[in-house]
Amino acid sequence: MEKFSRVLRGYDPDEVNSFLDKVIAKVEAMVKEIDDKDKQIASYKSLEEENKKLNDKVAQFSRMEENLKRAILMAEKTSEQIKLTAYQERDIIVSDAKKNANRIVNEALLKAEEIEKETDNLRRNMIVFKKRLKGTLETQLELVDDIEKIDI
Repeated sequence: MEKFSRVLRGYDPDEVNSFLDKVIAKVEAMVKEIDDKDKQIASYKSLEEENKKLNDKVAQFSRMEENLKRAILMAEKTSEQIKLTAYQERDIIVSDAKKNANRIVNEALLKAEEIEKETDNLRRNMIVFKKRLKGTLETQLELVDDIEKIDI
């Protein structure tokens, strides 16, 4: 603590005033320092709020990323399932096509066989018909010859 010199009617006013000026300067410096600290605290609070907002956004983006990862995995699984189904359907279609082709070929072979049999029957019938016609014509010619031999 400061001690002042005594003069007539109390303490020396210059010393007191000098001391008061020092006190005022210190108090002003302390007030300025407190204001600076308050500004820093406000700045820190602002940064803290901004940091919280950024952390919230990071959390939101993390959730979105997880959702996108799940969606991509789901899409990949669905794609694989669609491919598998397509391959299975392709195999079924090819198998059915082969069966139908075999059936058509077998039916065609049977029909060709039938047509061949009918052709053979027609050939035999034609041969028989030709022989009968020839025989009938020969009989008719013999009759004509016989009629010519008869003298009228």
